[in-house]
Amino acid sequence: MEVPTRRKPLIYWLCLFVIVNVFVQFGNAFYLPGSYMHTYSNGDQIYAKVNSLTSIETELPFSYYSLPYCKPLGGIKKSAENLGELLRGDQIDNSPYLFRMNVNQSIYLCITTPLNEHEAELLKQRTRDLYQVNMILDNLPVMRFANQNGVKIQWTGFPVGYTPPDGSSDYIINHLKFTILVHEYEGNGVEIIGTGEEGMGVISEADRKKVSGYEIVGFQVVPCSVKRDPEVMTKLHMYDNISVTNCPSELDKYQPIREKERISFTYEVEFVKSDIRWPSRWDAYLKMEGSRVHWFSILNSLMVIFFLAGIVFVIFLRTVRRDLTRYEELDKEAQAQMNEELSGWKLVVGDVFREPDHPKLICVMVGDGVQILGMSAVTIVFAALGFMSPASRGMLLTGMIILYLFLGIAAGYVSVRLWRTIKGTSEGWRSISWLSACFFPGIAFIILTALNFLLWGSKSTGAIPISLYFELLFLWFCISVPLTLIGGFMGTKAPQIEYPVRTNQIPREIPARKYPSWLLVLGAGTLPFGTLFIELFFILSSIWLGRFYYVFGFLLVVLLLLVIVCAEVSVVLTYMHLCVEDWRWWWKSFFASGSVALYVFLYSINYLVFDLQSLSGPISAILYLGYSLLMAIAIMLATGTIGFLMSFYFVHYLFSSVKID
Repeated sequence: MEVPTRRKPLIYWLCLFVIVNVFVQFGNAFYLPGSYMHTYSNGDQIYAKVNSLTSIETELPFSYYSLPYCKPLGGIKKSAENLGELLRGDQIDNSPYLFRMNVNQSIYLCITTPLNEHEAELLKQRTRDLYQVNMILDNLPVMRFANQNGVKIQWTGFPVGYTPPDGSSDYIINHLKFTILVHEYEGNGVEIIGTGEEGMGVISEADRKKVSGYEIVGFQVVPCSVKRDPEVMTKLHMYDNISVTNCPSELDKYQPIREKERISFTYEVEFVKSDIRWPSRWDAYLKMEGSRVHWFSILNSLMVIFFLAGIVFVIFLRTVRRDLTRYEELDKEAQAQMNEELSGWKLVVGDVFREPDHPKLICVMVGDGVQILGMSAVTIVFAALGFMSPASRGMLLTGMIILYLFLGIAAGYVSVRLWRTIKGTSEGWRSISWLSACFFPGIAFIILTALNFLLWGSKSTGAIPISLYFELLFLWFCISVPLTLIGGFMGTKAPQIEYPVRTNQIPREIPARKYPSWLLVLGAGTLPFGTLFIELFFILSSIWLGRFYYVFGFLLVVLLLLVIVCAEVSVVLTYMHLCVEDWRWWWKSFFASGSVALYVFLYSINYLVFDLQSLSGPISAILYLGYSLLMAIAIMLATGTIGFLMSFYFVHYLFSSVKID
């Protein structure tokens, strides 16, 4: 008899497709600095690409071709984008800007049709909102230099237009003077293994002869506004040569943005030989500013750590050891008599491991905290080792998402094992695993969906496409949820953590206090925040001001110091609560270190008010606060988990030394 085969459901194939697609994107994003280069011969054609228009005033990215710019002859073609680029709002398209290696040229591109009212108003609005054009050549973003108060400042991108201080009119940037730095490279038959934009690959024997040539090691621009005669420009064709143009200094020679005005777009290119080698070409973008400030932050954190370590040392070696020694040297009758006279942590022996309020919630939050902390630590370590180059846009975010998905197994394991410890049974582990898989991702999904509606309404490229929404949902339910359930099942099989003391049936009354204990818990968050806030400034600047952040070595040190401070703060606060006979330490130990998130969010608001003064419009402010809230929640879960686990170990160790009949 033939046995019928079961057809795999459609959801199986959809999940498989999404998983493979994400891994292909992740593989395309992988880039090891210094391992891949592209060499060009004299006369080789090189096309520049364009990314989304960005502004530090609105934080709303828009497509380059949403403005009336010249379009490529073959039509607009989008580059393949990885998961991180899509979430960042990047939209990389081809452009008509064409260069020929080592050929200096002055080129005409196109002339627009007369601007209608909508196009003119849109150009004026983008100019006044300080939008920047982000161009890319050989994976290098274009850079421009400006002098402010005698100081030379470098920027990536160039402005859409220029508005003079009196605001009388707006002028468009329509002429670009490019300088391309090239380094002559001799291949010498060296075999190069590449992991560039096109994915992994080895240069074949046939191509090895082509390795010698010129590498692009710099891409600079001087933007100009030049008013040209439309009648003369109309007679030209794209890529016709024109005379070299000097950038005018008088406003009457600038190209104004007006209705029915025709705008000509032109550019020049000059190739300059440079001693910069290919592996060092990103150094100009990644110059570390304020290294002394980073070191000051680390020294400040070390002082806090040594101070707290001294307190912990006193608690362990003087108070606790002395009390335990006195307690254990007495006979049973003397111990009973001493218990009547004692005060402090020794009186809560029968209550210290009593089930906390909302035990399911604390298990889920600790599990998710382990997941977020593991993701952050592994990402920063890889970035510090140089595996996440800024040349691969979006890779950092893509790597974080992939790590978060696979660390679901750790979240399930920790949350279920903690649940078993509290309840003494594995019953209900499936619901704990499901909640762990859905708690933080659910919060993130709600916040991002609400912000996405704002971005959709603004027609910004920062809006997450519907197709990506489905991809993220499939990743969530096809990778993260199953792995969290597997981790939960492993947690049921792990050895149960046994309490060293029995819990009394009747809870002990907690003495009244002059002030709420939660004030002390909230105040404790200032110490971890002190180790974090300087790096937080640089991170916020890189996110919202478009700067590169690549001092991951400092960030790794700060992360280690933050973990130590959170652990020490939580242990000290837990001991202080036990000394005043307050046995409800579970949640307080979590929020003693987790309360740093409150100060992070308040600092984000301070940064918005005093450092992002140029941010305009309620939509931009709501986006900023929404992303800051999501970051604060993630920090709360991660730091709270550190404090809770360390306090649990401390309390378990402390009371395992007490002999109870």
